[in-house]
Amino acid sequence: MNEHTEIARAKVNLNLKILGKREDGFHAMETRMAPISLADRLKFTPSDEFTLECKKEGVPLDESNLVTMAVRIFQRETGKACAYRVKLEKLVPHGAGLGGGSGDAAATLRALNHLEGTELAMDVLADWAGEIGSDVPFFVYDSVCDCSGRGEMVDPIEWPHVLDALLLKPSFGVSTPAAYKSWRNSEEIAGVDYATQFMPWGEFFNDLERPVFQKHRFLAEMKMWLLQQDEVAAAMMSGSGSTMIAILHDPQTADNLKQRAMAELDASLWAAAVKIG
Repeated sequence: MNEHTEIARAKVNLNLKILGKREDGFHAMETRMAPISLADRLKFTPSDEFTLECKKEGVPLDESNLVTMAVRIFQRETGKACAYRVKLEKLVPHGAGLGGGSGDAAATLRALNHLEGTELAMDVLADWAGEIGSDVPFFVYDSVCDCSGRGEMVDPIEWPHVLDALLLKPSFGVSTPAAYKSWRNSEEIAGVDYATQFMPWGEFFNDLERPVFQKHRFLAEMKMWLLQQDEVAAAMMSGSGSTMIAILHDPQTADNLKQRAMAELDASLWAAAVKIG
């Protein structure tokens, strides 16, 4: 059997509405998520047993890694050995609201389904993925989806658009559980625009901006700065942050905008020009 490489695309939330807290402690929500061109890579090589390798500092290589969790679920449900050396190349930053770890887990399920010849339907893999995390089922489909429940109910949709965007992330991450926990009692910051941005391809808004901006004022400043730039058609935080999405009128302007953001906002910003959809 030959090596197999699986691409794990990251995501952005094009909108995110929180409906309230559920009895199980999670928040009910509705969100439209879209895969982006920024991606991790996983290379599977046949071996005597499953092992995971990653050179990125800070990535756990024990049973807590979502790739390992995906392998264990696949082994349990199918009885397959899943004996591969998996090399994980991380390009998606951690704590960014881009779903890097979740995407890796879903890519692992897809890869094993191919490598082990099980040919399971995507909805079966998505059901298993929900055991790993709320947004992992979305990544199984690798397409634009409307998600509800706590995020695990996934409906792939026709979405014939490709958007150009610049992603900007400061050096700090945001805790997703903390963002949801503080949502109900959070307040808007005067002068910051939280309103829905109506675009030709749909509504662009994020209910988590309110609690996250209240704790991390710099993200609010980043959004307002982006909205004032001529290159930017719309700007918003992705998921629970800390990545900001700037939708561009023209992809050719991404580098100029990046350089200006680093000069005027924060020289240590991580940035990536991406395609959405």
